[in-house]
Amino acid sequence: MTGSCCVPVLLAAWLAAAAAESLKQAAPPVEESRVQPMTASNWTLVMEGEWMLKFYAPWCPSCQQTDSEWETFAKNGETLQISVGKVDVIQEPGLSGRFFVTTLPAFFHAKDGIFRRYRGPGIYEDLQNYILEKKWQSVEPLTGWKSPASLTMSGMAGLFSISGKIWHLHNYFTVTLGIPAWCSYVFFVIATLVFGLFMGLILVVISECFYVPLPRVSSERSEQEQRPEEVQGAEQLQDAEEEKDDSNEEENKDSLVDDEEEKEDLGDEDEAEEYEEEDNLAGSMDEERSDTNDQGVLQEGSVSLEELEADEAHSADTQEVVEDSLRQRKSQHANKGPQVS
Repeated sequence: MTGSCCVPVLLAAWLAAAAAESLKQAAPPVEESRVQPMTASNWTLVMEGEWMLKFYAPWCPSCQQTDSEWETFAKNGETLQISVGKVDVIQEPGLSGRFFVTTLPAFFHAKDGIFRRYRGPGIYEDLQNYILEKKWQSVEPLTGWKSPASLTMSGMAGLFSISGKIWHLHNYFTVTLGIPAWCSYVFFVIATLVFGLFMGLILVVISECFYVPLPRVSSERSEQEQRPEEVQGAEQLQDAEEEKDDSNEEENKDSLVDDEEEKEDLGDEDEAEEYEEEDNLAGSMDEERSDTNDQGVLQEGSVSLEELEADEAHSADTQEVVEDSLRQRKSQHANKGPQVS
């Protein structure tokens, strides 16, 4: 009984295996994709030859609509003599930063390391005409710091890769471990502060290691050089003040000299007037004497000697009065003279 029961079971298993093999043979073979995935390790392949790159995300509806057109374009890549690649921005955030991708899907054309942005639709006919008619020649290339191979965009790639790792770590905390989102944010804030303090400590240590202290001699020289400069500045200020004082004194002296000259001129004029007055008085006295002499001669000795003596005494008195008046005037002019302090 047991042997007869095993035969049908084996027969059924054999029939099931044969049916599975027939189904495998009847199913059409799955065609391999001609689109080459690009990563941070092999993206330099686009620096040689002619390439078309597509940046996409699995969750992007517009990217999904152009998938079939992109596959068709890749199949005809051999006839167009062009290589076709694609970049998943979720898995490769560094490449999206290197090409500075801000919208999805994004297409780029590369020819011997010169990159251009393709802004047309992702339809096979448009892509084919873009290559056959060489429309890319009329597009401005990404040169200088905008070039994906430049040092600036390499730094941008590093920033994007770090942000991608932080995003994956945040998803691991919130989705896999079930940690609240605010706890994840607090963790990243604390980690940022600690990292900043650590980097600052490293920079201080490096500066202390490579810093060469200046010798004391040079420091003393610098101080000595600074001091003469200060002294020179003080001396210049003193010189300026002295010049101002000298100019003021010269002005005062000039004014005093002018005043003295004016007074001297006035004194000379007064003296000339005095001399004129003296001359006039002397002339009048001589006239009086001549008159008296004439009268005495005319009177022929009628005048006695007493009268002549009286006349002479009178003339002497008048002469003394004149001299006293002249002396008083000179003393007055001397008192009015300039009193220089």
